[in-house]
Amino acid sequence: MAHTTPATTHPVGREEPRAGAVIGALAAAGITVAVMQTLVVPLIPDLPALLDTSPSAASWVITATLLAGAVATPVTGRLGDMYGKRRVLLACLALLVVGSAICALGDSLVPVLVGRALQGCAMGVIPLGISIMRDELPPERMGSAMALMSASFGIGGALGMPLSAAVAQATDWHMLFWGSAGLGAITFVLVTVLVRESPVRGGGRFDVPGAIGLSAGLICLLLAISKGGDWGWSAPLTLGLFAAAPVILLLWGAYELRARTPLVDLRTTAKPRVLLTNLTSVLVGFSMYAMQLVQPQILQLPAETGYGLGQSMVAAGLCMAPSGVVMMLVSPVSARLSARWGPKTSLITGVGGVALGYAVGIPLMSEVWHLVLVSCIIGAGIAVAYAAMPALIMSAVPVTETAAANGLNALMRSVGISSSSAVAGVLLASMTTSFAGTEVPSLAGFRTAFAIAGAAALAAIALALFIPAHRPGRPVAVRPEPGTAQPRPSGTASTPA
Repeated sequence: MAHTTPATTHPVGREEPRAGAVIGALAAAGITVAVMQTLVVPLIPDLPALLDTSPSAASWVITATLLAGAVATPVTGRLGDMYGKRRVLLACLALLVVGSAICALGDSLVPVLVGRALQGCAMGVIPLGISIMRDELPPERMGSAMALMSASFGIGGALGMPLSAAVAQATDWHMLFWGSAGLGAITFVLVTVLVRESPVRGGGRFDVPGAIGLSAGLICLLLAISKGGDWGWSAPLTLGLFAAAPVILLLWGAYELRARTPLVDLRTTAKPRVLLTNLTSVLVGFSMYAMQLVQPQILQLPAETGYGLGQSMVAAGLCMAPSGVVMMLVSPVSARLSARWGPKTSLITGVGGVALGYAVGIPLMSEVWHLVLVSCIIGAGIAVAYAAMPALIMSAVPVTETAAANGLNALMRSVGISSSSAVAGVLLASMTTSFAGTEVPSLAGFRTAFAIAGAAALAAIALALFIPAHRPGRPVAVRPEPGTAQPRPSGTASTPA
């Protein structure tokens, strides 16, 4: 029989010091996973030589993590709802440690690919952490905690870049992965000691066919997006994958609607509040990533190009760090904004900040401080927007499905990020100028990338305007498993969200 605990029933003993420890441990886990994502960025130009392989083959080091993360995030979310979110989160961290160790011991392409794929399986940590916070924290701490956890992906990426660049420049590249393994081990211990297992369970059987179908569809879609530039956008393999993805996903959706315990409850996902938030997430992810692609390139291009700023790899990484600090500082503000005006308003405000950042950035690219300022504005907007999305999702789904729903939302952002990488890559490869006998992205290309990202942010605002507003105090339904009795909070009717 499935065991569930209503969202309004709080565990005994959730005193303030313990709440702070839970928040710290989970946020540390999220930041660690984000650092892992950006770990190899400083190594990208040198990967073919380091792994004794071709540039095209070396690019799989990035792609393997992307594909593994996309597949693992919704799967780990569902497993967390069924068997315990803390248990599955610890399994994700363990995979990160093992994957990091394999990469640290490897000197060729295959072991590094295996290790990076295992690291990618840890991407479910952030949505699982958000769901644990909903189950375990007192209401007065939940908003700011979820905001910090949501922003941890951006915080870890911004702070991890200068650290990774410094380590890569000063030591052997294997030390990056030993450092990742060490961080993973530390956060594993912190979560084990400080975070209790949530009593909220959804029960049921794991949907193996649903997991296989979703994985196949996502791999086809993301593989075509991420490798289309290498293979050629009109190549038969690229076109075949793009054609296969919607067919597989449609067949998967038809199966999920008939499944007794589906991997993803598509009826819940189709609710306007959830559906529109997820679609907005795709556009937010698309908009966010342009800054991370453009800023390091402009900073490191030689000053002789006329627009490059001639900074070292470490200096370019340091220029990204202030945006991570801004995200940490803005997270509590986002929670207060959502508490006062609702998460829909927070989402629109945050994405508006992203659009403003790109508008400012188009003319301001000639000084280092210009790019630091722009990245801070965009970082603040991302922190507010990312904090609002799980709040919107969790106000509309049953309490027994929060991890799966957050995992799907994180997946939508990943699709947006992957699409942004592909579009910006094609754009910057086609808008070039010649320097010292080499084609490099032109200033017009960088500005066009910013303009496209800003337009995506404006489109996200337009879509977010149609998200139904949540009525405060309206309880979220807890759907019982077939054949089970469902408890309710005393004095509260369980109504559809």
